[in-house]
Amino acid sequence: RVPRGSPPDGGWGWMIVAGCFLVTICTRAVTRCISIFFVEFQTYFGQDYARTAWIHSIADCATMLCAPLGSLISNHVSCQVGIMLGGLLASTGLILSSFATSLEHLYLSLGVLTGLGFALCYSPAIAMVGKYFNRRKALAYGIAMSGSGIGTFILAPVVQFLIEQFSWRGALLILGGFVLNLCVCGALMRPIALKEDPKTAPEFLEQDYVPDAQKQDLKQMSNCSPLIKAWSRKCFCYCSWKEYDFLLMPAFMVLAVSVLFMAYGCSPLFVYLVPYALTVGVSHHQAAFLMSILGVIDIVGNITFGWLTDRRCLKKYRHFCYLFAVGMDGLCCLFLPVLRNFPLLVPFSFTFGYFDGAYVTLIPVVTADVVGTSSLSSALGVVYFLHAIPYLVSPPVAGWLVDTTGSYTASFLLCGFSMIFSSTLLCFARVAKKIKKTRLRSLTSDVNTKQRIWTNGAIAYSVTGELDQKDIEFLAVDTNSYNNR
Repeated sequence: RVPRGSPPDGGWGWMIVAGCFLVTICTRAVTRCISIFFVEFQTYFGQDYARTAWIHSIADCATMLCAPLGSLISNHVSCQVGIMLGGLLASTGLILSSFATSLEHLYLSLGVLTGLGFALCYSPAIAMVGKYFNRRKALAYGIAMSGSGIGTFILAPVVQFLIEQFSWRGALLILGGFVLNLCVCGALMRPIALKEDPKTAPEFLEQDYVPDAQKQDLKQMSNCSPLIKAWSRKCFCYCSWKEYDFLLMPAFMVLAVSVLFMAYGCSPLFVYLVPYALTVGVSHHQAAFLMSILGVIDIVGNITFGWLTDRRCLKKYRHFCYLFAVGMDGLCCLFLPVLRNFPLLVPFSFTFGYFDGAYVTLIPVVTADVVGTSSLSSALGVVYFLHAIPYLVSPPVAGWLVDTTGSYTASFLLCGFSMIFSSTLLCFARVAKKIKKTRLRSLTSDVNTKQRIWTNGAIAYSVTGELDQKDIEFLAVDTNSYNNR
């Protein structure tokens, strides 16, 4: 039994990490592998880059746009129910996509329905890791979110093989069955009762992980009068607002704006890396291998950055580690247009994959540092919601630039500058906050010094030198009262 108010930093928490690891494989890795279908869809339906790119962007957008819905179900129903429902929806969307007869069909099935299913799974699973870990939070997130990289490393060549053997329709059908494993992941997500997460629903009374004292409180609430129940409904509305009061925090606002630019910059590369590699003469298998390299190095970035930022010397610099990783990914995008053969693209996949894994691991950690653990689930829902519009817009915009200019250069440069701006914005905000804290500390020190001076008339006179009549009268009274003690 988990004691209330203390995350265990282990125990069943490692099963939560394993469940989140599988969730990231089935959601983020599968979404990345949609880019391998890009050329197949474009050839089969005879459409241009921009129209075909909408499939991937709608899937990513739906995943992030509906993230608050996943958090809502997790907070007020059950994390287990939300993830299992999301697994069923995502699997249904992939299976229906295998019967697609037009791009519009894929927009709805592979984009909207699958993306909605992923949304119900992703943010609740990540938030559960944050509730089970405190001291080793970054390491736990690094392991859990490395599933995105491992999944990409394994699924990219597998999906290419499935397309060659069974066509894109058969590959989507098999992926639909694979994604049903999300229902198994949901079964692992056992809730935990923490001091900052009070439960007031009667259905929690029968659970063995709820402490006895909390069960007694809930039984009293279930037998209360209609007046008390009406009052509790008002409290519920108040608590629902309190779940999102972090939206007014200046630090969270800056983080939100930074996330918008970061999401715009990172999304097109996963869509266009394989098509770009094919245009510069790389074979289909080598292009899929680039995605595999990116995925496996993503794992290294997840785990090493998670472990490093848990060290005492770096723990207070997590924000700067995050913005450094985002800025390095932006620099990688700026250099990509001059890399025009497979030996040059391999180091790019190594570098971009490492720092992509690094900042993805730190997103929930940095969010928790800003809003606290009690609001983490809701805050993550909002953060991933903010990814939605950039994920929706950036791949079609990049495709339009490719169609217009006949080159990927403009698209990759725009992505790189967007990520660098995201990193720079957050850096300036942190520096400004530090300067403000220093000034406040200085002012507080001055006020405390002045208060200590005024409590003793002799010291005040010797330090200040010149005092007006009111000050002298006050000091005389204060000194007399001090001497009379």
